[in-house]
Amino acid sequence: RLNDIAFSGDGEPTTYKNFDDIISQCAQLKQSISRQYTDSNSQLPTDPIKMVLITNASMFHREHVERGLKILDQNQGEIWAKLDAGTDDYYQLIERTAIPFQQVLDNLLSTARIRPIVIQSLFMQVNSTPPSDQEIQAYCQRLNDITNHGGSLASVQIYTIARQPAESYVTPLADETVDAIVNQVATQTGLSVEGFYGYQT
Repeated sequence: RLNDIAFSGDGEPTTYKNFDDIISQCAQLKQSISRQYTDSNSQLPTDPIKMVLITNASMFHREHVERGLKILDQNQGEIWAKLDAGTDDYYQLIERTAIPFQQVLDNLLSTARIRPIVIQSLFMQVNSTPPSDQEIQAYCQRLNDITNHGGSLASVQIYTIARQPAESYVTPLADETVDAIVNQVATQTGLSVEGFYGYQT
């Protein structure tokens, strides 16, 4: 059976100008399918299908995105938002975007103040160098800044590269490095943290 409807892909889903319309239409479809499931199986929860937005959080401040997020809230929606750095320098190194780091941080906080969100974080080796301990400490402080200012983080997912990237100088973290980051984040933030390993080089 259908378990969830995810909004993701190679592009950022919230950049679509009719984002709220797409969310609304999918929510109506989800409700229809959910009714069919529950009518045929009384053991299922009333609304067994969830909606998941996987996003870089860069466009949360736009009105049509805010409308779409409210529809998600009303339809068992979850927001999985990316935060891949603790410092602006590291953010610029790995993201290569014109979107300011502070804009992402502000969007994460404002959104997490309204509903709990999941943080997804991708760490990697760049030119055989993993993120420094200072970078991970700064990352932990970013998470603490969100929770200390009224934001709610449901969980944190730490992962590394799962398949061969286009850039040859980028490689996955070793399993033990992922474990170390997970332990450090859990210790310094008190949040629920889960790690996911990468491909074998």
